[in-house]
Amino acid sequence: MTTLHDVALMRLVAQRLAGPPAPDAAAAVHRLGALQGQDFPGAVAAVALRTAGRDRAAVLRALDDGTVVRSWPMRGTLHLLLAEDLPWLLDLLGPRALTGLAGRRAALGLTDADAERARELAVAALTGGGRLSRRALLSAIDAGGVATTGQRGYHLLWFLAQTGTLCLGPTQDGEQLFVLLDEWVPRPRRPAREEALAELVLRYFRGHGPATVHDLARWAGTTVRDVRTGLAVARDQLERVEVGGSEYFLDPGTADRYAEHREQAREPLLLPGFDEFVLGYADRGAVLDPAFAERIVPGRNGVFRPTVVVDGRITGTWRPAGRARGSAPETEPFTAWDADVRKAIARLADGWP
Repeated sequence: MTTLHDVALMRLVAQRLAGPPAPDAAAAVHRLGALQGQDFPGAVAAVALRTAGRDRAAVLRALDDGTVVRSWPMRGTLHLLLAEDLPWLLDLLGPRALTGLAGRRAALGLTDADAERARELAVAALTGGGRLSRRALLSAIDAGGVATTGQRGYHLLWFLAQTGTLCLGPTQDGEQLFVLLDEWVPRPRRPAREEALAELVLRYFRGHGPATVHDLARWAGTTVRDVRTGLAVARDQLERVEVGGSEYFLDPGTADRYAEHREQAREPLLLPGFDEFVLGYADRGAVLDPAFAERIVPGRNGVFRPTVVVDGRITGTWRPAGRARGSAPETEPFTAWDADVRKAIARLADGWP
């Protein structure tokens, strides 16, 4: 019988944090569909941890060559995803993220005309292969007569990305640059809606499962009805298990990989903040005691700390002490760790990608 403990450990295997890793950054990103990208260095590390090489530079190369991009495909939240997936995910999930736009604009002192003028200025600045930093692009918009002070600049860049004009692609000096989406992804896929919903369902459950319909609806910022529409098409390509009266879906191969790599999945693991193992689900009960929820996001301020996972459970938080190899990480266990776990944490921090 599958237990919640099994669910937690199987998720590590499905996400390629235990068992066979993905061969490269593109495969890791494809496997999960998308990975949280609010914290760029953490997002790069999250992808690297899931690959055979555990190499940050390889992830950055995938961004520089246009294989992987960073944008706001769903929930109005930054994610890393394959460039070829961004257009169809924006078509499918973007409209719900734009709900309440008028109210946000009014609060910022912006009009729809301002937003469209910003689009014209951004297109003019980037057409022909242009690449601009956030600051440079906002300067171009501001110089064209649209104020970008306060939160206006962020709102305008988010809106232009959410509506398919911009995305974040190549890097320069550790910063991602904005490019025009239709130039960066010149041959986008545009599956029909039902096909897109089925692909969303398959990609999520293969990379995150075991997970529930409500987990996917929350992750994608879509409706349970849409998830069930996609599931009706994709159901025969997924396995179903029942745990505690709830229905979970997963890749049919996950159970066998879990059986083979269960002991590895139980070993200590360090994750960056905002990792998919934490944020990829509506219900975190399988991996986190609710009593410790505010320890990973203090004050529920939306900023998720890097976490320590032991035996499939989040048992504390951590952060590097400094850049020098061998420096001990700063840790905050929820309860006491034994000596073996502490040694593993130090070793993992020293080898952090």
